[in-house]
Amino acid sequence: MFDRLSSLVIALTLVAIAAIFATLAGGDLLSIAMLVIAGVIAAGTVYSALPASLPDGLGSAVPAAEAAPVSLLRHPDFARFIDQEKDPLLGVADNIVTIANDAAIRLLGRHIVGADIRTAIRHPAAAEWLARINEDGPLETVNLVDFPRPGQRWTMRIALLSGGQRIIILSDHSAIDAADRMRSDFVANASHELRTPLAAILGYVETLQDMNGDTDAPTRSRFLSIIEREAGRMQQLVIDLLSISRVEADRFRRPTTPVDLAAIVRGTIAQLKDSEAARPIDIVATFGKEAQPMLGDAAQLGQLTHNIISNAMKYGRPGTPVTVEMAREGQRLRLSVSDEGDGIAPDHLPRLTERFYRVDEARSRSVGGTGLGLAIVKHIAERHQGQLDIESDLGKGTRVAVTFPLLADG
Repeated sequence: MFDRLSSLVIALTLVAIAAIFATLAGGDLLSIAMLVIAGVIAAGTVYSALPASLPDGLGSAVPAAEAAPVSLLRHPDFARFIDQEKDPLLGVADNIVTIANDAAIRLLGRHIVGADIRTAIRHPAAAEWLARINEDGPLETVNLVDFPRPGQRWTMRIALLSGGQRIIILSDHSAIDAADRMRSDFVANASHELRTPLAAILGYVETLQDMNGDTDAPTRSRFLSIIEREAGRMQQLVIDLLSISRVEADRFRRPTTPVDLAAIVRGTIAQLKDSEAARPIDIVATFGKEAQPMLGDAAQLGQLTHNIISNAMKYGRPGTPVTVEMAREGQRLRLSVSDEGDGIAPDHLPRLTERFYRVDEARSRSVGGTGLGLAIVKHIAERHQGQLDIESDLGKGTRVAVTFPLLADG
């Protein structure tokens, strides 16, 4: 490493050597003096121009100009990163979309690359938010309601980079909103379903109390019968609410216990025939005695079977058969229950498995339905990797079928 003093010593040494050679070569004194003066002046100029010291490791080399920083949005690793993100991401430089991941292109279209960000995301709240993109200070998360379609909601956030660059991040909150609405509707419906029989019970109890024992036995018996019926409705509703809660809690845990579905169905039919359920003699089983092995939760499969058969008994016409069938279809087993009732209009079929949905609310209440039976069936079927199908013809009847996978060696 050379500093200014070392450079000066070297320069003066070279001048002295040059003067000695000039003397030995026979040069006159005036020329030698002029050579020495010129050398000294040159050495002084070099001395004043050189820095006091050079950076370590560079020696006498002059440091090269620093390379310009690479833009994050144009770095190949950044492109690979955003394509692995499931949420839509947009890279913006001077309000122009320079890069978009696959999710953003699927959401907004391929034309957004190269477009102005203020027109690429077409939403009033986004336009207002993006108009302030160059203002100082952080920008809050903005909600895009009914974006990109009615009923959906997305949020929009920003990451600030240097050089006027931004990263726009979009997140879909539609499923979260739907779950919140479903939860709110569920609580409201459950409260309504419990309030109706409770009001009837309280009303008849107050009536009996006001009579002070003066009422006749038949009237008292009728009132007590109504109280008992409404209390039974409340009890069944609580049981169904607990059932659907347990099934939902287990929906991600696949059953691992081998069970015989045919034995479960036969046990359910025997239980219904021994109970006080209406029309037990109308149940007709048309499947054999051979075992039908599958992986399952015996209690839940029993509840599924009970709900399907009891529904057919409630809504089928008295004196007509409730047919229970089982048949193998390759490595799957189909359980179907058919009734000969009034049937269901096609526009109602997609909603039958919704909680508390009823085709005929008055009739459903009169036969003791809670509106949760098929919702429970749907969740149990999904947990067992089953497929639920409902077919109905107006005036002819309804058939509910569930197809389950059998054990490979069954």
